[in-house]
Amino acid sequence: MKAEFTEFHRNMLTLYLKHFDFLTGQVEWLEAKLTEHMAPYAQQVKLLDSIPGIDQIVAWNLLAELGPDMSVFPDAAHCASWAGLSPGTEESAGVQRSGRTKKGNRYLRRILTQAAWANSHCKDGYLRTFFFRVKARRGWGRAIVAVAHKLLVIAYNMLKTGEEYKELGGDYFDRLHPERTAQRLVLRLEKMGYTFVTPPVPPVRAEQPRDVVAQQEPLQPAKPKRGRPRKIVAVDAVNSSVSIG
Repeated sequence: MKAEFTEFHRNMLTLYLKHFDFLTGQVEWLEAKLTEHMAPYAQQVKLLDSIPGIDQIVAWNLLAELGPDMSVFPDAAHCASWAGLSPGTEESAGVQRSGRTKKGNRYLRRILTQAAWANSHCKDGYLRTFFFRVKARRGWGRAIVAVAHKLLVIAYNMLKTGEEYKELGGDYFDRLHPERTAQRLVLRLEKMGYTFVTPPVPPVRAEQPRDVVAQQEPLQPAKPKRGRPRKIVAVDAVNSSVSIG
């Protein structure tokens, strides 16, 4: 199959290239202006940039919408509610009907969900593991919102305390409950047809003899019984009252 490339096509490509160069120049000019205006908040940008899935552009958006001072929010839950990332509490007769999030700051919600989607593509990390744990139980959409909520809480605490991000690792949940992890892996092996032999339980230390315990623990004096003491009759009095023959 042959294609024709005429003077018309060459002129159209030239226009497209000029338009692309024009838009690229505008983006570069805007980024330079934003960098200039965000210079006083370089420390906060550096802190936020250390969170997985959050780059310089996302950090700028967070500071633009939240501001650098977190004292305006009583706690992280109020901040998440303001951003529209808190689960709903629609109940009827004590039954949870819907957990849909409420309306909030749509710009902040949009940039955080994009950062959450970027975390799901990371090779390793706590947030990636958290995404797939929620996705397995609740689905893709709720997992994205859950990670976005987690990112906002992390950013809130970092901006409030000034502490750097600490990566917990992709195996955090396995280390948190090792017995559950072992049980889950055993069940998977059994479903695949393997037989798993439970290792023997270490023997419990034998109970020490009573004489050894008595030597180690001194005898405690018996506590007096509560209540009125019984009247004890003398033995001589009893013998004198008994007649023989």
